[in-house]
Amino acid sequence: MTAEERARSDAAYEEMERSVRAYNGMADFAKLRRAYEYAREKHIHQRRKDGSPYITHPLAVAQIVADVHLDSESIMAALLHDCIEDTDATHEEIARLFSPAVAELVEGVTKLTRVQYISKEEEQMENLRKMLVAMSKDIRVVLVKIADRLHNMRTMDYQTAEKQKQKSLETMEIYAPLAHRLGMQKVKWELEDRSLRYLDPVGYQDISEKLEASRPEHEAFMAHIQEQIEERLKATGVDYAKVYGRIKHTYSIYRKMYAQGKTLGEIYDLFAFRVIVKTIPDCYNVLGVMHDIYNPVLGRFKDYIGTPKPNMYQSLHTTVVGDEGIPFEVQIRTEEMHQIAEYGIAAHWKYKLNGQGEGSEKTFEWVRRLLENQESSDAEEFIHNLKVDMFSDEVFVFTPGGDVKSLPAGATPIDFAYSIHSAVGNAMVSCKVNNRIVTFDYALQNGDIVEVVTSKAAHGPSRDWMKIARSSEARNKIRQWFKREKREENIARGKLSFDAELKHAGLTLAELASWDNLPAVLKKMSYNAIDDMYAAIGYGGLSSLKAVNRIKDELLREKRTLAAAQKASELENYSRNASIPIPPAPERKRHSENGVIVEGLDNCLVKFAKCCAPVPGDPIVGFITRGYGVSVHRADCPNVRYNVNNPEEAARWVRASWGSGTHESYQTSLEIVSRDRDGLVLDISAMLSAAKVRVISFASRGMPDGFAITSLILEVNGAEQLEELKKKLVNISGVMDVKRPAG
Repeated sequence: MTAEERARSDAAYEEMERSVRAYNGMADFAKLRRAYEYAREKHIHQRRKDGSPYITHPLAVAQIVADVHLDSESIMAALLHDCIEDTDATHEEIARLFSPAVAELVEGVTKLTRVQYISKEEEQMENLRKMLVAMSKDIRVVLVKIADRLHNMRTMDYQTAEKQKQKSLETMEIYAPLAHRLGMQKVKWELEDRSLRYLDPVGYQDISEKLEASRPEHEAFMAHIQEQIEERLKATGVDYAKVYGRIKHTYSIYRKMYAQGKTLGEIYDLFAFRVIVKTIPDCYNVLGVMHDIYNPVLGRFKDYIGTPKPNMYQSLHTTVVGDEGIPFEVQIRTEEMHQIAEYGIAAHWKYKLNGQGEGSEKTFEWVRRLLENQESSDAEEFIHNLKVDMFSDEVFVFTPGGDVKSLPAGATPIDFAYSIHSAVGNAMVSCKVNNRIVTFDYALQNGDIVEVVTSKAAHGPSRDWMKIARSSEARNKIRQWFKREKREENIARGKLSFDAELKHAGLTLAELASWDNLPAVLKKMSYNAIDDMYAAIGYGGLSSLKAVNRIKDELLREKRTLAAAQKASELENYSRNASIPIPPAPERKRHSENGVIVEGLDNCLVKFAKCCAPVPGDPIVGFITRGYGVSVHRADCPNVRYNVNNPEEAARWVRASWGSGTHESYQTSLEIVSRDRDGLVLDISAMLSAAKVRVISFASRGMPDGFAITSLILEVNGAEQLEELKKKLVNISGVMDVKRPAG
């Protein structure tokens, strides 16, 4: 580090320290400086991809953490967050020099840094669980991690195009919704806008250019409205702190344009004005003033002061139309509400002012509830439920006593009943909404007053309720009831369902019952006996399809091994009885099977692993299966990495290579991650048709967050053709990533 770079680094630290002094004069500034100097020395020989000294990154993260008004321990953790990961610093050393709490925060952020979100669903589920566990233990870990990601997104220009898309997609799917759930709107907007810039550069550039072209017109309109509001507030004597206008951020405009097919000129809530006042009564006074100056739009008023959002957001929202005929939104809130709206509950966490603030652990009960509700779900269901419970819009309803309940959008009376208590849900016989009896599948609306009618004679929940309930909390409680109360019925239902699925796979229960390896396979699935598995299928804890898929491969392999052994025995008996010696097989030259040469083996049965679908040109390895020849995998397949490190399986891996007699075509698969839009499937199909590629399977599904995943199984002649296809697919509008699934 040069003297000039050190001087710039010191100046950045002093700027950050001034930010902390502005809101927390009681912080331990001597220890903060020690943390900065320690991090600077540990990273002294490291540089970022843009060539700057590495210390610029921890300093920038610490500045973001200071901007959201976190405590000094969080700022020290931000300064030190890469020390354990990238230097010789240890947890024990940081705990001794600073504090055990700081060391725990740094360790927590380090663990999350190792997480890779774009992965197999099982891995993704565990990584999301890690994130939730970290939040439930100490929310500051995730706040520092969000700050770390924000600075990385600010400096993403220096990464490869592939890395830019991967990190941007991860940010859009995980970090931006997380910032939203924590109420950090300012951070969320920036994360979304920066991600969009790399995910759809054409769409981002188009909106940016249009906004820039209309800037003078927009600024004149906002200045005019701001002046009107300020003049009227002064005339009516309302004590306000600030009035200002803003234009929707880029991603918000992008989502409206593409989700609703609108042009920029057709987006009616492009402008929003904020009025910051001193007290809550002033909020309602200003609301009256706004409706007096402008015409309110019916059905576009929301009172988040009376019914705050789960992330503590409070404000009055109303949409009005001015004298120019342009609709705009007015948000009215107090200064404290504004702080929470901008920086989230992070600004009011219990560690504020070195722990002197009032504890607010109750605010984060939703994190613990999410963890509890996901305990018995599998990977696919977990990720779906997480998006529903954590990232969806909420609906606010009232109990007859006036208490507010927050539920996922589209929630039903079943969700409401179980949110009160599992006993209320289990005993529910009917439900009234606004004093009228409604069906159990009625979608609750904001402001509904919901009354659950219970009876001691109730028979408990129906299995159909599982399909009606929207929240994982309600579904989990219904499952628990069936698990506890209806074991015999569950076993019978589960057995019927499993038997039907088994027949579909070409197997029978009789074969299963006579199978010696069944106890070992059940143990792998965490069941002590077959009845326990039937019961889990019966109450909905496990699907019969997944149960059969886990068992059939082992059973079919065992059947093939037995058949091969029986055939060898018959041949041996025949040769013994006929007294004719079987001549040794003549030596043959090595040749390929299915275009693959397996080292040390000749004339062996070769099959291509479906998990990674290798094609000529891919580095490959072989795995000797029991009774079914050699299974060929790509060398980078996760199953290879897992099994090679397993002492029991390592000896069964053999070298393999592509021979000269390859086929004309090989089946493989691709997964396309894209923005969900009209015409996407048509564009992909047209490209594949033009490339003269034979498509075996084509499936596309839209996701709740506005993205789409398209899965293809196709035939290619090798890795070179496949890479060409990937390049063409990435160039299709809205496509963000094209990858070959593996594992």
